[in-house]
Amino acid sequence: MVIETFNLTKQYDGKGGCVDINLSVKEGEVFGFLGPNGAGKSTLVKTLVGLLRPTGGSGFVLGRPLGDSKAMRKIGYLPENFKYYEWMTGLEVMRFHAELYKIPKPARRISELLELVGLSGHEKKKVAGYSKGMQQRLGLAVALLSDPELVFLDEPTSALDPVGRIEVREIIRDLKREGKTVFLNSHLLSEVEMVCDRVAIINRGRIITCGELKDLLFENSTLTAKIGNPAEGLVEELKSIALKVELQGDALKVKVAKKGDIPSIAKAIVQSGTLLYELKLEGLSLEELFVNLVRGEKVP
Repeated sequence: MVIETFNLTKQYDGKGGCVDINLSVKEGEVFGFLGPNGAGKSTLVKTLVGLLRPTGGSGFVLGRPLGDSKAMRKIGYLPENFKYYEWMTGLEVMRFHAELYKIPKPARRISELLELVGLSGHEKKKVAGYSKGMQQRLGLAVALLSDPELVFLDEPTSALDPVGRIEVREIIRDLKREGKTVFLNSHLLSEVEMVCDRVAIINRGRIITCGELKDLLFENSTLTAKIGNPAEGLVEELKSIALKVELQGDALKVKVAKKGDIPSIAKAIVQSGTLLYELKLEGLSLEELFVNLVRGEKVP
C-alpha cells in the first residue's frame, strides 16, 4: 500500500481536524477524498505529507512513517491555497523549487512540465501578472517537478475553465498510466467521478464511507423493468433473488445486491411468460450519493 493509516487522528486542542482515520490507498490508483468544507480533508492531507504531526494513531506513506524525509522526497503536493513570490517569473519559480529538490540540470524537466500544463510561452511573465488559472497551472507543474511517486492534489481544477479541467483530467490519467498514485481532493464531484478508482467521504472529521466508486454507486442503484401484464407469482419469485421488488404500473422497480443478479432477474421475467420491453439500471450520481450521506439521509 502507498498510504496506510490506523486510527490516525489530528485535532487542535481536542477539537476539529480528523479522528480515527483508517485508509488504504493502493499503488497506481487515483483515490478521491471528498467532504464538505471543514470536514477535515486538508488536515488529513497535511498530516499525510508531513506538515502536521498526528495527535493519535499512526500511518505510513510509501512504506515509511509519516513525516519521514525519504518518503517526502517522493511526494508531490499541490495545496488548495498557495502563493508564490509575485516578483518572480514562472520560470524562476520552477528553478527555485528545482534547487530545493536538488534536481541536477533541471532545464529539460522544467520545459516539459511548462508545456504539459499549458504555460509554455508564459514562463518569463511575472507571477503578479498571472491569472488564477495560470497560477493553478504553475502550482501543478511545481507539484510534478520531482517526478514523484505519490501526488496529492487539493482542488487542482478550482480556478480553471472547462478546457483547463479537461487538460488536468488528462494529466491525472497520464500519471496513472505511468504507475503513479494520485490522492485527489475536489469539490467538483463530476470530475472525481470521471477519474477516480476509489473514493472516501469524510464528514465531521470521520470517514463515513469508502470503496470502489463503481461499487458505491451500484449499491445505491435500482433496476427498472418495463413489462407487460406480470405473470402470477412473478413478484414473489423476484423477491427471492432481489433485495426489494415493487410493481408500479407497467414498471418493476428492483433493488439488486450485485450485478450478477441482473441476468437472473431478466431470465425469471421472461420464463414466467411476462413480456419484457426494457431493462435499465438507474443509479445515483456521485453528487447525489455524497449529499445523501453528508446530510445523514437514508440512501434509497
